[in-house]
Amino acid sequence: MRTSVAAILLLIIITASAASAEMVSGIAAIVNDEIITYLELNNDYALALKEEEKRGTVTPDAAVKLKRQVLDSMIDRKLVKQKIKELNIVITEEEVRQSIEDIKRQNKLSQEALTAALIGQGITFDQYKAQMKEQMERLRLMSQEVKSKIQVGEREIREYYDANLALYREEPTYRARHIFLKVDKKASTEEIKKIMAKAADVMNEARSNSDFAALARKYSDDAGAAKDGGDLGTFKKGDMLPEIESAVITMKPGEISELVATPAGFHIIKLEERNEGKLKPFETVSASIEELLYKKKSEARFKQWADDLKKNAVIDIKL
Repeated sequence: MRTSVAAILLLIIITASAASAEMVSGIAAIVNDEIITYLELNNDYALALKEEEKRGTVTPDAAVKLKRQVLDSMIDRKLVKQKIKELNIVITEEEVRQSIEDIKRQNKLSQEALTAALIGQGITFDQYKAQMKEQMERLRLMSQEVKSKIQVGEREIREYYDANLALYREEPTYRARHIFLKVDKKASTEEIKKIMAKAADVMNEARSNSDFAALARKYSDDAGAAKDGGDLGTFKKGDMLPEIESAVITMKPGEISELVATPAGFHIIKLEERNEGKLKPFETVSASIEELLYKKKSEARFKQWADDLKKNAVIDIKL
């Protein structure tokens, strides 16, 4: 009886091993007359899974879904390669070499630095060359089958501009003055309270006195205040301390702020001018809009083209 159980267990192990071997070397999908093996699928899937795991835990359900997405992507690539072959699109070794040289030049990389960077990403230079060639073939296919059939008219460009005017406004600018009362880093709580009380008095005086610049010269601990009356100049968002910026962008011209505390001390701010961003003329942005619309149309057209390619193909998925 024991011998029989052992034999059954051995048979199960052998069968499972054979099935596993078949899964590794077997066919995951047939695309027209070309195959995608489980070995190829598992290699691509392992890379995709590694990338997903960098973003967080991958659940079993998500892993199954990811594997199917990887297979779908491989099928799409296979169809594109078949079309490239059918149309006799050829990228030479010299074209690939020149593209890589351009990339090295743009990024100021030596051959050794590029190779090291690629190894850091887990790929060899030869694999990178193969990927580059595939990408260039795909781009030429897109140009031949998709992009050459796309047009972007003047009317479309104008309509996009009119519908997205907010995108083509320059940033607002502000001009302000301030009165600055410095707080020493080693100041005690009592000293800080005294400076704050003085700042409050100056703020009230500023609100009742039209000559803010004179008050800045009189009270400000800013070294340049005696000469420029606390002038902060003209600035845009991101140019000033966050605390000052937060106060200024909510103010109206002529308005005087509440006390603004920064690590250096207390500020009293007067907004002198607020200039809303000017609208960029259509002529200066039409080229960039045309490029944007062309790219959107290209992507949509290529997706439709790829979907049609898939519909007309004979695909047998074994997964």
